[in-house]
Amino acid sequence: MSRTITSQPFIHAASVAADATNTAPAAPSSLPPALTGEQRSFDSKAGRLCYYQGGPERSEDQQTTIPLLLIHSVNAAGSAYEMKPLYDHYARLRPVFALDLPGFGGSDRSDRDYTPRLMTDAVHAMVEEIRRLMGEGPIDAIALSLGSEFLARAAHESAADFRTVALVSPTGFRGTGRLDGPPESTRGMPWMHSLLTRGPWNRGLFNALTKRSVIRYFLNKAWGSRRIDLGLLEYSVATTRQPGARHAPYHFLAGNLFSKDITRIYESLNLPVFMCHGERGDFVDYRGKAVVERLSNWRVQELPTGALPFYELPEEFMQHYDSFVAQAAGDRQEG
Repeated sequence: MSRTITSQPFIHAASVAADATNTAPAAPSSLPPALTGEQRSFDSKAGRLCYYQGGPERSEDQQTTIPLLLIHSVNAAGSAYEMKPLYDHYARLRPVFALDLPGFGGSDRSDRDYTPRLMTDAVHAMVEEIRRLMGEGPIDAIALSLGSEFLARAAHESAADFRTVALVSPTGFRGTGRLDGPPESTRGMPWMHSLLTRGPWNRGLFNALTKRSVIRYFLNKAWGSRRIDLGLLEYSVATTRQPGARHAPYHFLAGNLFSKDITRIYESLNLPVFMCHGERGDFVDYRGKAVVERLSNWRVQELPTGALPFYELPEEFMQHYDSFVAQAAGDRQEG
């Protein structure tokens, strides 16, 4: 059942602080909120960012004060709604924040260059916003698919900000080849972006790619079955109908958001990393995970699902994730 969280202390603190900072309730939009809790936005280096904040309604239900940040994937219809099962579950137990990445959801969808640097800067900005609200200290974070590359880069650049990171169906592990390009290089194809955006088919093509039947087709491929989450389908359709919705997806389709140096970024992480992926659907080629499976700080889990395991097997996914976090916390205390 939908609810708006307003009673927990950290929500009140956010409301008070908003009077003196650039944080404010999200601007009115025809797009309904993706998640429950408090929907807010703030100005950042990455533009205006929207996020959702939730947490236990009663202090006695709170299991930890360490915040959890959730980061969705990037596609034609991405949004924080993709993280809904995790958000709904952990908002009953701890402070949770779900970010709309630049170009998606309630965040800035202006016509600009969408790059890994822009997305990583958004993650850094969100971490700073969490610190402003919750105080200093490392956080936990979970990212989905291509969002995993942005989270990994943020953790590479500022490891002290994170206690743990979890990468669900992360990109960059397909095949056995490595992605060891120059720092911050991308797999972008400028000619492809020009073709998508400069022709008379600019808007018509995006409209065709985001028809309800087409979005359902791609969700079926991600799930590896037709038993998709219908709420995610409907929200995916709704979010593509917003002004500026085509800008970030066109950069995604042109490869501009895929990092060419991501293998080295993954290998460089020295904090606890949980990686989980499914064995069904279009996103099952994880032969490249061999480069991180040998690292002692990585735990790799495969589940009999598609690319969104926390939708299909939420209890099993959360059991694995909670075990990972508990072990990481124990190791941190011993260290």
